[in-house]
Amino acid sequence: MNTGTLAILSLLPIIVVAIFLVGLRWPASRAMPLAYVVAAGMAVLVWQVPGAKVMAATVNGLIVAGTLIYIIFGAILLLNTLQQSGAILSIRKGFSDITPDRRVQVIIIAWLFGSFIEGSAGFGTPAAVAVPLMVGLGFPAMAAVVAGMIIQSTPVSFGAMGTPILVGISTGLSADPDMASYAAARGYPEWDMFLAYIATKVALIHAMAGTFIPLLVTGIMTRFFGPERSFADGFRIWKFALFAAFAMTVPYLLVATFLGPEFPSMFGGMIGLAIVISAARSGFLMPADDEIWQFAERSHWDEEWNGSLHQSAADLEQHSDMGLIRAWSPYLVVAALLVITRLPALDLESLLRSAHPLITWSWPQIFGSDISASFQPLWSPGTIFILVSLITIGLHGLSIPQYGRALSGSLRTLLPASTALVFTVPMVQVFINSSGGTAGYEQMPIALAEGVASLTGSAWPFFATFIGGLGAFVAGSNTVSNMMFSLFQFGVGERILIDPTWVVALQAVGGASGNIICVHNVVAASAVAGLVGKEGAVIRKTLLPFAYYALMTGSLGYGIVNVGNGLLNSGFIVAAAIVAAFVYHIHKFNRAPQLVPD
Repeated sequence: MNTGTLAILSLLPIIVVAIFLVGLRWPASRAMPLAYVVAAGMAVLVWQVPGAKVMAATVNGLIVAGTLIYIIFGAILLLNTLQQSGAILSIRKGFSDITPDRRVQVIIIAWLFGSFIEGSAGFGTPAAVAVPLMVGLGFPAMAAVVAGMIIQSTPVSFGAMGTPILVGISTGLSADPDMASYAAARGYPEWDMFLAYIATKVALIHAMAGTFIPLLVTGIMTRFFGPERSFADGFRIWKFALFAAFAMTVPYLLVATFLGPEFPSMFGGMIGLAIVISAARSGFLMPADDEIWQFAERSHWDEEWNGSLHQSAADLEQHSDMGLIRAWSPYLVVAALLVITRLPALDLESLLRSAHPLITWSWPQIFGSDISASFQPLWSPGTIFILVSLITIGLHGLSIPQYGRALSGSLRTLLPASTALVFTVPMVQVFINSSGGTAGYEQMPIALAEGVASLTGSAWPFFATFIGGLGAFVAGSNTVSNMMFSLFQFGVGERILIDPTWVVALQAVGGASGNIICVHNVVAASAVAGLVGKEGAVIRKTLLPFAYYALMTGSLGYGIVNVGNGLLNSGFIVAAAIVAAFVYHIHKFNRAPQLVPD
């Protein structure tokens, strides 16, 4: 079978998702079983993968789904515990004391706090922390989920202490035994030095594209969830949004350059938080009192925005006497535990991920296949969330009945939201484990990428980020996308006679951008907010930020690898056009008359 036909067949499960989940607005609990059937059918009938391996991939998917559900449960439980103690009321008041403006709040919580949590833990944890916090502060559930998804771009390549680079790219490239020799020939005799070299390129591209992410977050929020349904309201705080972007991306780039891939997102988010909160408290670049932006009254919200996890109107009118530090202390403990357990210097990972059967629950070679599954509960952020919720009983003086209400409410929110994950993750596992069949074809993602590469030729850098994004879209992980495609991307770079390390960097950046629309991340984030059955609506609202990020970074990459042909190459021209579009709309929206909601 030729490359083009294989690519089209590989695309069928994704087309099903696009049509039924995004286009026809089916809930994920209905669309993903259909996508699973198509993926499994392709694997068995076309790729001729043994039925035992398809079942093994399915079981592995169910186990992975279980680990996600465990994290979601912990995140919801912690939020409900803080609601029972009154801490959420104090946190909301703390933000209101800085500013009641929701645009500023979403930048601080989603962009900066979310980047710090991504750098600490990764793997969807920012959504598990930031999304329920925003819901608890009175954001519509869908607005919180959309914001939580959009920021999963710039910080993702350095999430979980650099895992997408140190594990994803490293594993992908090292599959070629000659790669170490290539690195040494480039002047990097140590493999870690070579990875750090690639990571600096990744950070540079991210830092440039990430400049507009806070502005996109506010613009998307006011366009879809504001009283006026206008991008203008979000773009009117462009100065603060760009300031917050640079407060994160400048230290992020410096850390990547001088310290390596472990800490850019964590330090960038942490330093950015310190800078931006201090500036906001002093009134720097803050909206005037008559320009404060709020959501409309809850009674005017679209029903689609609401999740089962929300604050009632009565709750939002209550107040708490709890001090701000005490109220924030559980989240501070979460952040501290995430950092401590993942710091390489402490090496707690070797204990918490030990091969001991009480610590690592594993199922090797499921049904005799080459697929293995495992779960390490002590390493899971879910355990940290649950532990901190128990610690909060003492910190905030909760009664047992109060904690019982938090527990029962969390279970009620979790159960209906789990259905979609039970089908989403197995579909992903079948899709990426489709190699090894008697037909002799590469796994579906690689077959699809090869089909695209055969059509694009020297224009490949424009498309490299979209392939990385596709990998994250289906796999739910930048790390997995990098494992699948890094060596392939390197090979394409060599074939079209450009620096292949830049193409690998574009893969990593594209894999990060794919998290914005990744199906099972959307399902998981929606589950945290109790937003069941509306996953397609979330993806439709995040398609524009994904398209911006993948196109902007691909254009920058094309411009960089072809800079020898002059600065006026098509890559830099497209990137300049995108920047010009932002500048035009900032100018346009800030000249328009402002309509302040009652």
